[in-house]
Amino acid sequence: MSLLRANLLQGRRIALAGDPAAALSDELVGLGAEIVRLPRWGLGEDEEQVGQWAGGQAPLSALVYRAGASFGQGGEEALLATLDEAWATVREVAVGALIDADAPGKVVLIAPSAGAGPLAGAAAAGLENLARSLSVEWARHQVTAVMVAPGQSTEEELSMLVAFLVSEAGGYLSGCRVELGSAG
Repeated sequence: MSLLRANLLQGRRIALAGDPAAALSDELVGLGAEIVRLPRWGLGEDEEQVGQWAGGQAPLSALVYRAGASFGQGGEEALLATLDEAWATVREVAVGALIDADAPGKVVLIAPSAGAGPLAGAAAAGLENLARSLSVEWARHQVTAVMVAPGQSTEEELSMLVAFLVSEAGGYLSGCRVELGSAG
C-alpha cells in the first residue's frame, strides 16, 4: 500500500527502461500512471529505434532508467556499457518524446546498488554527472533529471521515491543525487 496520494500520477505516461522491477511498475500504475516499457535493443545501429519508439509513445511525462541489468556485477567493461546505454537511452527518448513536448518532462536515473561490484560507485557517479549535465542542458525544454542511489533500501521504498520524483511535485528536483537508505 502506497503512502502517496491516490491518483498522484493520473494522466502521466511513463517509460520504463533498463531493469525496472515489478514493484516499481505496480506502484506507478497503482497511483494512476500509464506505463510503457522500452524494449532492449542494445547499442550501436539500433539506437535510432529507441528514438522512433519514443516518438510513437508520445506524449511521455517521464523516463525511468534503471542501470542494474547492464551493470550486472560490474567490471570496467560493464561500467562503460552501462554509461553508454544510459546516455543513448536517455538521449533518444528525450529527443523522440520529451524535448518537444508541450509539458514538462522528467528523467530518473537509478544507479546500481552499492553492492553490485567494485565499480558500482563509479557507475553512480557517472549517472549523477549525466543527471547534473542534462538538468542544465535541457532546462530550456522543461526537462529535469535526477539520479537515485538506492543504497540498502527495499523495492517498495525505491518505488515510492520514484513515484514522487515523476509526480508534479518531483519536478522541482533537478540536477541532484537522491540517496535512499544507507550505502551499506
